[in-house]
Parts: sequence; structure tokens; C-alpha cells
Amino acid sequence: MIKLQQLIGLPVVDLHTGKQAGKVKDALFDEHWSMQGIIVDAGKWLLSKDAIVQWGKVTSCGTEAVMIDGMDAVVPKDKKATGRCFQIGQVKLRDMPVVTVQGSQLGRVSDVYFEPIQGTQIVGYELTDGFISDLLEGRKWLRAPEAFDTVKLGEDAIIVPAYCEMQLLPVAPSDSNIGRNER
Repeated sequence: MIKLQQLIGLPVVDLHTGKQAGKVKDALFDEHWSMQGIIVDAGKWLLSKDAIVQWGKVTSCGTEAVMIDGMDAVVPKDKKATGRCFQIGQVKLRDMPVVTVQGSQLGRVSDVYFEPIQGTQIVGYELTDGFISDLLEGRKWLRAPEAFDTVKLGEDAIIVPAYCEMQLLPVAPSDSNIGRNER
């Protein structure tokens, strides 16, 4: 399982030539919040030039780099292509409130977890109640419900079933493998 924020800032490197294509800037999702690709800052020096690598062209995600299958995998970004992203799109997942159908806010999205396979949906959310609460109580982990059609991924909020409130787990800073082997 991968935490999205662990990818942001990593170099994107061609597996065949070792050439760096840029750095991961964000992730691109479809309307069902399935991972579709990564947004790469492919600019030089002070010039920012965003490009997209489809998730199927990513061969591996390590702790030091994201490897891609050839430089032809990096394509210029179309402005329409950034509709749903983690932090820079028209609809941003980061800081989006997670609310139950009964109106209880569980927190705001601070990170998402997903499996490193093409088209994977988000498998869990790391939620925050703010800086002070994070210091005093820590962040919370919410596994995405298995019946994904019970989650409404809107433009301004994520609506989850009421039972999700009972499934919140604490997250320790060292829990990089949280949720693993629990499905």
C-alpha cells in the first residue's frame, strides 16, 4: 500500500535510460477516484511545465524514485485533464471533509492510501481534525468501505455510511503499513 504524499516530490525516472523526467507533483483520479496517473513537474530551473504519466506506465514506486516505462510515457498536460487531483485540480481531495450520511464530520483528508496497481481505487483515508488535534490526539485512519458505491465522492465533501464512524483507527507517524493485511 502506498501513501500518496510519500510520492509527491520524488523524481520520475525512465527505467530504460535512467533519465529523470521531472518530479511527482500530484496524482490524477477519475470520477470514481481511481488512480489514473501522476502529474509531473517537468520544467527546468524556474519554469514549471506540468506533464502526465498514465498510471499504467509507472513500473514501480520506491522510497527514492518513481520508475516509468520510457520517456514517451510523459505527455503534456491538458488543462481539462486535472479535474480531480489530490492537491492542485479543480476538485481537490486534500482537505476535503469526510462526513457520514447522518451529518457527523469524521475529519478532513490529509492523505490517501492506494495499491500500486493500475486503476486502483483509494483503499483508505488519513484524516485530520487540524494541527492541534493532530498533536494531542493524532490523525485517524478510515478504510474505504468495500461497497464503494456507498461512498459519495462529491465536489465539496466525501459522504460515507454511518458505520464508518465506528471504524476509525488511530494513526501513529510510523504506521506506513497501516491497513495492510486487514482486507
